Amino acid sequence: MPTITINGKVCEFEKGQMILQVALDNGIEIPHYCYHPALSISASCRICLGEIWAPNPRNDNKLEPIPKLMPTCQTAAADGQVVYTNSPKAIANQKAVMEYLLINHPIDCPVCDQAGECYLQDYSYQYGRSEVRFQEQKIVQPKKDIGEHILLYSDRCIMCNRCVNFCREIPGTAEIMVEGRGAMEQIDIFPGRPVNNELSGCVIDVCPVGAMLDKDFLFQQRVWFLGKAASIDGLTCSGDNISIEHNDGVVYRIKPRTNLDINRYWITDELRYGWKFIHSENRLTMPRVKGEDPYRPIEAMAAYETAYAEANERLGKAKHIALMVSPMLSCEDAYLLAKYISKFEAEVTYAIGPVPTRGEDKTFLDGYKMYAEKAPNARGVKRVLAKFGPVLDYDALLKQLKGDAIDAAVITGNYPADWVSDDLLAADGEVGKRFVLLIDTLHNTLVDRADVVIPGATWAEKAGTFENVDSVLQAFERAISPIDFCKSEAQIALDLAAARNGESPLAYDAAAARREMAADHGLGEFLTDVRVPEAAEKVEADMQYVEL
Repeated sequence: MPTITINGKVCEFEKGQMILQVALDNGIEIPHYCYHPALSISASCRICLGEIWAPNPRNDNKLEPIPKLMPTCQTAAADGQVVYTNSPKAIANQKAVMEYLLINHPIDCPVCDQAGECYLQDYSYQYGRSEVRFQEQKIVQPKKDIGEHILLYSDRCIMCNRCVNFCREIPGTAEIMVEGRGAMEQIDIFPGRPVNNELSGCVIDVCPVGAMLDKDFLFQQRVWFLGKAASIDGLTCSGDNISIEHNDGVVYRIKPRTNLDINRYWITDELRYGWKFIHSENRLTMPRVKGEDPYRPIEAMAAYETAYAEANERLGKAKHIALMVSPMLSCEDAYLLAKYISKFEAEVTYAIGPVPTRGEDKTFLDGYKMYAEKAPNARGVKRVLAKFGPVLDYDALLKQLKGDAIDAAVITGNYPADWVSDDLLAADGEVGKRFVLLIDTLHNTLVDRADVVIPGATWAEKAGTFENVDSVLQAFERAISPIDFCKSEAQIALDLAAARNGESPLAYDAAAARREMAADHGLGEFLTDVRVPEAAEKVEADMQYVEL
């Protein structure tokens, strides 16, 4: 392969790569603002300029310098080139560019949401001057509301044009433009066309400074206080890779994780802002048993013991049990619930819950897709349940529930909104006719009908595996502990089994569950095919007995 030497390091490259791309692929830092691997190259920020020496074929291929500094983001790598971005000439340019960019920049880092992840802060320290020579009055640009989710602080903008290129090249909506010239040049939107496309939040992601701000996150947290958990889209079938950013048990924002095979660099707004139900006031937080007074938090242990005892007793008397596993649950949840139910001496009907759909599939200009199916794991749930028996879809289950054959039902929800349909309530029949164990996250009409209700955990509160629309299995980490006295469905299944057998409960561990699935039920793909996040942290147990 051809080679190029960058700052003394010899690097191999593929034909067509730019020098900056080669450097980044080889761990060599070259400062840059306007370059983004998914967007066209504009070479407008000029801080990546380097000194390039190239072989001259007319002079025995001796290295000769190109007379002027060249933008490494826009200059193709060539075999034998030698590039310096740490030479006196290149360093002088970096200092000049940083000084120019900061001439009119406001000194508002203490209140800027981008503080802690701002290229201007980092590069000012690494490549800028230690003194300020500009004595004139700064030009103050206006603040603008440019969309449902975005505020534009124009005086912080460095005119890198990433936002303009993104809107033109990814969603293809082109709402953002450059207005004016010279010192008064600024980013703006076309009149009457706010940035409200399905990927509008990505405009905030591509901004390297604090110009594009997320209204939802504004003044909420300092980024250095936030922990990050590698997770997967828990709202749709896309399997998009995300980071859930949290602090003290509270989720504050969701950001995309780069995965060129799945979601590239993007996520949709419905995922970015659709997690609010995690902290909804409508969350179920305490077990409920019909006929028992509501339990207080101090009685949480007794509430679980009563709920487990009632569920095991009633299921033990049943002759035909229906298990409906929601497509919002992980593969591990489905497996442990099915394993628990299969131990009863009763006929079992396995079914998958309703799979919500909204709108139509949409493919954007760079190939990124948004899906109408709003469930993360319909395929994974079916794959797991199929190892225990035939799997009914939701409509087929409703037909069975209308009869008298099924005398007990275990129903799981975990949807981000009220999902219980009139058809399900009608199919369930008269109150008290059939035992119903409900494991769910949000209050709904089925809660009042169920004989036993156990509060479940959202995907952000547990670890597991989802199978996306392309049948790719991906593991995700737990971001926060289950709120109050909720538990993951997998932990609930382990607890129910332990209570039934009079044993000490086991702590749920996603990796251990996958090993068991592979060893005992022929689900070997959960060890060989599951994509585990890089540098995944050790999965903590979901059990909260100490806190109880």
